[in-house]
Amino acid sequence: MSATEDAASRRPAQPGGSGLRSVRRSIRAARPVVVRALVLRDFHVSSSYRLAFLLDIFFGLISLAIYFFISRTFEDVPSADLAGAPSYFAYAAVGVALNLVIQSASVRLGQRMREEQLTGALELLVAQPVSSTELAVGLAGFHFVFAILRAIFYVLVAGFVLSANLSNADWGGFVVMVLVTGAAFSSFGILAAAAVLVLKRAELLVTLVVLALSLAGGAFFPIEVLPDWLEPIAKVLPTTFAFDGVRSALYQGEDWAVPALELAAFAVVAVPVAIGLFKLASDAARRRGTLSTP
Repeated sequence: MSATEDAASRRPAQPGGSGLRSVRRSIRAARPVVVRALVLRDFHVSSSYRLAFLLDIFFGLISLAIYFFISRTFEDVPSADLAGAPSYFAYAAVGVALNLVIQSASVRLGQRMREEQLTGALELLVAQPVSSTELAVGLAGFHFVFAILRAIFYVLVAGFVLSANLSNADWGGFVVMVLVTGAAFSSFGILAAAAVLVLKRAELLVTLVVLALSLAGGAFFPIEVLPDWLEPIAKVLPTTFAFDGVRSALYQGEDWAVPALELAAFAVVAVPVAIGLFKLASDAARRRGTLSTP
C-alpha cells in the first residue's frame, strides 16, 4: 500500500460522510461503560435536588388518588367494558403508571437533549468518541429506569392500598410488558431528540403527539367510546397494545403475550430507523455549528 493510500485509510471520517455506512455504524450496540457513565451523571444531578425528586413521586400518588375518587362517583361497570379491569380505578391506575414509562421513553429524551443543547454540554458530548446509540440510550437511561420503578410502585400502591384487585396478576408478564413498552416508545424519544437538533423546541410537539397517542390508546377510557371513525385507528396504535397488554397481565394473568410481541416487532423496526435519523440530524447540526444554539 502506498503512503498516500495508507494516509487516506487512517483519515477520520467526515461528519455526515459515507451516507448509509455512517448511519449503520451509529446503530451498533451501545457500550455499557458509556451508557453507565451518562446514567450515573443524571442520577447524581437528579438526586441532588431531593425535594424535587420526592415531589415527582408524590404527584404521581396524587394522580392515583384523583382517579380513585373519580371511580367512586361511577356506578359499577362490567369489567368486560374495561379490558378485564375489575373497576374503573383499576383501569385508570394502569394508565397513570404506564404513562410514566411512555413519557419517559419518548418525551423525556427530547427534553434532555434540549437541556444539553442549552447548557452547551451537547457539543462536548458529541465531540467525544460516543455513538448516536450510546448518546440516546445514555441520556434517557436514568429517567427510563426511574420511570419503570415508579410505575411498579404505583401499581403496588393501587393494588394493596387503594384496593385494585391484583389477585390474578402475572407479575412476570407485567414486567415484560413494561420493558417492551419502554423499548417501543424509545423510538419516539430518539425521534424527538433528532427533531430538537433540527427544530430546537420540537419536544413540545412530541409531547402533544404522545399525549394524543395515550388518550386514543385507552389510557383513561376504553377506545370503544371514541368516535366511530377513530376507533379502527386506535386499535392499531402501539399505545393500545401497551395498555391492553399490561391490563391483561395484571387483571387476567394471561393474554399479554400477543401485545408484547406486537410491541417488540414495532421496536425492532422503529428504533433502528429512529437512530439512523438521529445520526443524520446530529451530523447536520454539527456541520451547521448549531449543536449549542439556543
